[in-house]
Amino acid sequence: MNEKINNGPARVAQLGPPMPANAGRHRMGHGLRLAIFSAVLVLPLAFFMALKPTSARVVWEQFARMIEFKGTGRIASSAKIPATMDVNWAALSPQAQAELLLTETLNDYEAAGGMLSSRMDSWRGQLTMTPQLTSLLDSGLNSPDLRVRAAAIEMELVAYNLPKTRDSSDLLIERIANDPAGRSWALWMLGAIGNRGIEPELALRTLIQYSHDADEKTRFWAVEGMSLLGTDATIPALIEIFRNDPSLEVRERAGSALAQSGMLTKQQRLAAVPALMSVGEDPSLDSNTRNWTYQALREITGARYGTNPTDWREWWAEHSAH
Repeated sequence: MNEKINNGPARVAQLGPPMPANAGRHRMGHGLRLAIFSAVLVLPLAFFMALKPTSARVVWEQFARMIEFKGTGRIASSAKIPATMDVNWAALSPQAQAELLLTETLNDYEAAGGMLSSRMDSWRGQLTMTPQLTSLLDSGLNSPDLRVRAAAIEMELVAYNLPKTRDSSDLLIERIANDPAGRSWALWMLGAIGNRGIEPELALRTLIQYSHDADEKTRFWAVEGMSLLGTDATIPALIEIFRNDPSLEVRERAGSALAQSGMLTKQQRLAAVPALMSVGEDPSLDSNTRNWTYQALREITGARYGTNPTDWREWWAEHSAH
């Protein structure tokens, strides 16, 4: 695939030097938000380009098998910890604790997910986006278990010291509007914080607005934000982008969000099937988008039909009631 847009995080790396390690740790009043806006949000954003080398470059060749997503994307409140986790936590730095528990969560969510969740807030403002943490977050965001993806989103918010508050959502929206250089990162993070329950309707309205921007990379990252947001209302928006956006790369990302990436559940993806079938039946559709449409249908449903619309209509009529 053309990588012109899919290397997008590199653009966020142009936001400037990292902020001081202690910046952004204090809650701010509304009157000061815009004045210190950059100081709050520009944690080590240069590392954002490394944070999602796969999630920003997932291509359809990786969709060789259907994934049955586990869980709802909620974080466990408690969990059994395996014997390998019997460590002296007080002797470990916050960075080492975070990386160790995230590793264990990737290996066995049932065993370690609850402990990861319970310790996250204690790490806020103390983490550095090391290559190890970067790699772990990327693996988490592409896990077949939605609970692990959700944990990775929570860890991103902690690593960038973005509290789950309306203030953070407002700051991100201000950055999207006023800082073109930081827009890609802010669109991504707006979807992330919206997924965790902070103003998801407002997040979607903002992401839809920028999904119609004249700038291709802005539309691309608006789609990435929608993919993370993962609400029911993102589905028609993603379908419209998948069908009509003039950019091949943006259409691909919308199709990927519908088929497998991001935070939509299995049931939400199934709800997109009728619309995808209608897209595939459009005789004016370009060949790339038509192929992606049927690839998405195969990934969502597990059926292995080709590009004959009749086959899919008959299959759906037989299975949609079950």
